[in-house]
Amino acid sequence: MDVTASAPQYPKDKDDDSADFGDFVSNEDEELDLEEVVEPWHKYDMKENSHVFYPICVGEVLNERYLVEHKIGSGGFSTVWMAHDLHDQRDVALKVMSSGEWGETEIRMHDKIVQKVQDTSHLVMYLATFLLPGNNCYHRVLVFPLMGPCLYPVILRNMSMATRMSAARQLLEALENLHQAGIVHRDLNERNCMWGMVPLHNLNRSAKYEALGRPLKRIIPYVELWKQGELVRPIKVPDNLRTEEFYLGDFGLAMQLGDPETPRGYPPMQFCSPDRLHRKGPSFACDMWSYMVIFAELYLGYTPFPTWLKGGIISGIVRSLGPLPESWRGHYTHPGGLESWYDQCKKPDPNHDLASTIAYYRPDADQIERELVHAVMNRVFTYCPEKRLTATQLLQDPSFRAIMGKYGC
Repeated sequence: MDVTASAPQYPKDKDDDSADFGDFVSNEDEELDLEEVVEPWHKYDMKENSHVFYPICVGEVLNERYLVEHKIGSGGFSTVWMAHDLHDQRDVALKVMSSGEWGETEIRMHDKIVQKVQDTSHLVMYLATFLLPGNNCYHRVLVFPLMGPCLYPVILRNMSMATRMSAARQLLEALENLHQAGIVHRDLNERNCMWGMVPLHNLNRSAKYEALGRPLKRIIPYVELWKQGELVRPIKVPDNLRTEEFYLGDFGLAMQLGDPETPRGYPPMQFCSPDRLHRKGPSFACDMWSYMVIFAELYLGYTPFPTWLKGGIISGIVRSLGPLPESWRGHYTHPGGLESWYDQCKKPDPNHDLASTIAYYRPDADQIERELVHAVMNRVFTYCPEKRLTATQLLQDPSFRAIMGKYGC
């Protein structure tokens, strides 16, 4: 049910730690450190943005129910906050959308997924939604279960291969469920994949801050705001609070095949299939390419194609897989395309092809395992979308099953 929120409130009870909502920056070094991990301040400037962010302070109560206790992160069209649901006495994540149509688009797709997808157990679905009144606009807020850390290479270093391969299998099963319902995710990347988290709602706020880090914050600078807001350093989820469950979220770009209207956008270049970057339409095969980049990251600890070469990610792909189809020449959607990408005389660089990349990043794996992984990657990292394995086919693929079996998945 849609509920339009009243003005933000602040708790009046000063007992225990109810008045403690983190620390303001105290020097220039802290300001600079904070600037590196928060959203740009100009996202809150109505003069510069048609899709402006909603300013929030830690300690506000939104919709007379959700006490904002910490920051989780931000994206291109939203900020995400950790809040305590005062009604249900549990911690949740609040995704506060920028003004505009993005929130309505995402919620429509969530509703469609609930209607059409048989198994949503590994999809992060909203629990409730409401509207916040802004400055001559409204901001859609989606309430989600509180999740653990997203997939970042730095956190893989301390994870067992069993945990990492279990995540790969769970993600593929979640994607299969979407695809069987005719839904393409279209934005599969490491920020939309996350582990579960041990519930913290039985802890007081001091204990939560001890576990997740105290909020370091500053008032949003340089912008004349209609209400006060803060830039806040995000939480850091320690390993002992992460569960083995793995989830797929963020359906802002998702679409059902055949829909006449679809939201514009691509996944980040590092995860985008090369056919999508050459004016080919979105498809299940595009999701599978993105999935295989994530599989590679989980297995190798790094994404498989470099982005630092001249020409960016496509040059990294061509170096590893060989030239793009000649028929794609002239259809690249971004500036900086290179004619050499389509030179059919070129061959994959033997020092940087998939087999060499696997051997380099996983010298501990035996030859049989490397060949299995190479076979799996080859069956999805193919330029022709029609030749890529589907999610169902990959789950049944003997090489994939052998890898999962080795790690008890």
